[in-house]
Amino acid sequence: MAVYPKAETDRRIAGPDLHDLVTRIFAACGMGAVDADLLAQTLVQSDRRGVHSHGVLRVPDYVGKLTREGVDPKGRPRVVSERGGAIRVDGGNAMGQIGGTLAMDRAIDVAHGGAGIAFAALGNSNHCGAMDWYTMRASARGLIGLAGTNALPTMAPLGGRDKIVGINPLSVAFPGNGAPFVMDFAFGTTAHGKIRVYQQKGAPIPEGWALDAEGRPTIDAGAAMAGLIQPIGGHKGVALGMVVGMLSSFLSGAGYGLETGNMVDGPVPGRDGQFFIAIDPGFFVDPQEVRDRVDAAVAQIHGSARRTGVERLYVPGEIEAAFEAEYDRDGILLSADTLDGIAAAATDLGVDAAVLFRDG
Repeated sequence: MAVYPKAETDRRIAGPDLHDLVTRIFAACGMGAVDADLLAQTLVQSDRRGVHSHGVLRVPDYVGKLTREGVDPKGRPRVVSERGGAIRVDGGNAMGQIGGTLAMDRAIDVAHGGAGIAFAALGNSNHCGAMDWYTMRASARGLIGLAGTNALPTMAPLGGRDKIVGINPLSVAFPGNGAPFVMDFAFGTTAHGKIRVYQQKGAPIPEGWALDAEGRPTIDAGAAMAGLIQPIGGHKGVALGMVVGMLSSFLSGAGYGLETGNMVDGPVPGRDGQFFIAIDPGFFVDPQEVRDRVDAAVAQIHGSARRTGVERLYVPGEIEAAFEAEYDRDGILLSADTLDGIAAAATDLGVDAAVLFRDG
């Protein structure tokens, strides 16, 4: 994950205060109380884990989706078919987090309740936030969770210049005896949201993240926003992005690639798709054996030799867990641009956002 640069204008906001404000903002967009609370939870959870690209940075964008851009604030996702462990969910053109949480929870219940494995395909959906929100719901129940989504095309085929492939992230979470093993990343070297954070802070992005509009490597965040995200592993990242996009779209009736929209005109409402998989280890082996082996695999990484100057080796999810502990204790550190964007959205909706600028 990206450990973002800090700026002197960054401010710390207590998580509960941030959650309350964002909930009120989404309620003012016409969402019901339960859905507004859930949507706010997903964004604040990402910020708590240091994944600011998928946190409250998104509030102004989401307000636009819910009030002007065709996403239904009162959309009701529903299960439309279920046969064995195969589940299809219609997202009701609600925000993706509303349909995605329903789909993941249903997959967990079906897998745990007798199927052993369940796959939920979600269509008629929209942006769904960070994927670890869903997989950690499975690991918290002792199951293995997988989740993927399509995304607006921001990558080109190797050697190409057209944005036709999304970075299409995938998350996998395994339960351990303590903290879960949580992988969550896209198949681009970064995400547009991460580049936006660097742009807000006036900082150069790391080398290798992006190309400009002419296909030349760049560390300028503004040029990167207008250009191409580089795939991880060259052609392999493009292929993996395509696979996650296909799994997200072809089984749910959702859009694929340019059918979902583009970075100039924006997304087409209701054309996103996601998939969610829950696996109950108890249908294969003793569940405790899986937990023990997860812990052993993590310990193997921690105990392996380090290069000179490296103090600690991490496994996926540990850096995020460290941010969560710090931010729960000291408050979530947010950029001035993020805070100003939330405040402007709140003001437009008649919501008091004074908590963002309160001293102490």
